[in-house]
Amino acid sequence: MSDRTGNAEGWNGTVAETMDSGGYTYVLLDTGSEKIWVAATQTLVKVGQRVSVPPGMAMRNFASKTLNRSFDQIYFVGGIYPEGVVQTAGGSAQGTGSAGMTASADTPVERVPKAEGGYTVAEILAADATLDGQPLKVRGRVVKFTPNIMGVNWMHIQDGSGGDLTVTTHGSLAKGDLVLVEGLLSRNRDFGAGYSYPVMIEKAQVTKE
Repeated sequence: MSDRTGNAEGWNGTVAETMDSGGYTYVLLDTGSEKIWVAATQTLVKVGQRVSVPPGMAMRNFASKTLNRSFDQIYFVGGIYPEGVVQTAGGSAQGTGSAGMTASADTPVERVPKAEGGYTVAEILAADATLDGQPLKVRGRVVKFTPNIMGVNWMHIQDGSGGDLTVTTHGSLAKGDLVLVEGLLSRNRDFGAGYSYPVMIEKAQVTKE
């Protein structure tokens, strides 16, 4: 179950606990008034570090198979940033690998209308195995586009819901384009040489809007 509850401005706090698993970094954030779990694409944080976290999607009774544990409530967010650092929408890569395959954005992405019959980026990133291999639609803005890596073009899209989605396509796009992506969801894709992605859409049909 998911919703958009929580602090609309995000949170500042201290990392009380952290762990990496499945391409994500999980942090127990102590805000001083409460402790909340947040998760973002993998990034380097340390216990005791002061961080800033943007608002995200709340997932209730979320079970992480890679961690083999459940969370009563966890927020999937667009990034976890050192306190005082200007937050960008890019955050960390959806997976690991070369700079050309990681996400980057200079300005935050405003909320993009959800595709009719589709999903938001945050919903896709938080989806369980039932969506693996299923066709889906998502609307987002291109925050990075890198052509011709391993025979396809790579892009990262965001829609303001939280998180960054990796997409491969044969289409040619540009950073800043608003696009409708249609394709099959792939989970736990490992291309070797450090290129691994817990969630992505491969060889998508992409329409510029």
